[in-house]
Amino acid sequence: MKGRGLRIYALAYLVFLYAPIALLPLFAFNESTIIAFPLKGFTTHWFAELSTIEALHGAVWTSLSIAVTSALLATVLGICAARAATRYRFPFKPGIMGLIMLPLVLPEIIVAVSLLVVVVQLFGLNLSRWTVIAAHTLICTPFCIAILNSSFGNLDASLEEAAVDLGETPASTFRLITLPLVMPGIISSLLISFTISLDEFIIAFFLTGTEPTLPVYIWGLLRFPQRLPVVMALGTILVALSICLLVVAEYFRRRGVARAGQEDHGGFL
Repeated sequence: MKGRGLRIYALAYLVFLYAPIALLPLFAFNESTIIAFPLKGFTTHWFAELSTIEALHGAVWTSLSIAVTSALLATVLGICAARAATRYRFPFKPGIMGLIMLPLVLPEIIVAVSLLVVVVQLFGLNLSRWTVIAAHTLICTPFCIAILNSSFGNLDASLEEAAVDLGETPASTFRLITLPLVMPGIISSLLISFTISLDEFIIAFFLTGTEPTLPVYIWGLLRFPQRLPVVMALGTILVALSICLLVVAEYFRRRGVARAGQEDHGGFL
């Protein structure tokens, strides 16, 4: 009876979580401009209309450039932090790592307002895509560290020691030995950071300048009821893209764990 209750709870939770997302493609292919049941008919007109909106194209390009740059910066910082956390001892290590991971638990609205005050009032900078990139790098870096900590933690340190004993420098050892072994974690970090940055709204809403990101542009479209089907079509594409990226990231994460397990097993034998 207890197991049955848990299954019902899990099913109800999944329905509550994913039912709104499942409605996106239903209304995206609905012929009516009114988001309501019953559905009027099947159409792909709203997807075709996406190609005619110039402002949307600019928002997509802005979001892609921000997401790619933020993912690269966050992953590089994550590699450095994860490497230091798993291989070295230094004073106040737990406190420093805790502060780095703090954006994971801080409300985004607090981070957004704080960064807005710092950028505008303290430094007197103009809001632009670079302020959004800096903020997205800040919030993506803890996710990268969480992923890369596992990759570096599962790496056998004796492989690096053997390379150094054979004449490699620390830099060449890191490039030729360490990076290829943790590459699945790096790819997962890049993909997840890209997805987080692409979908993020609150911080971008506060810090974007004259070039709105895609989530901010979509929020602006919601003020026009006749544009809602176009928003549904765009949302369907974004959900599909996010799912694909997360599946690929999970694949590389599992591949990295499996590779580390095989190496440990081979070394034991």
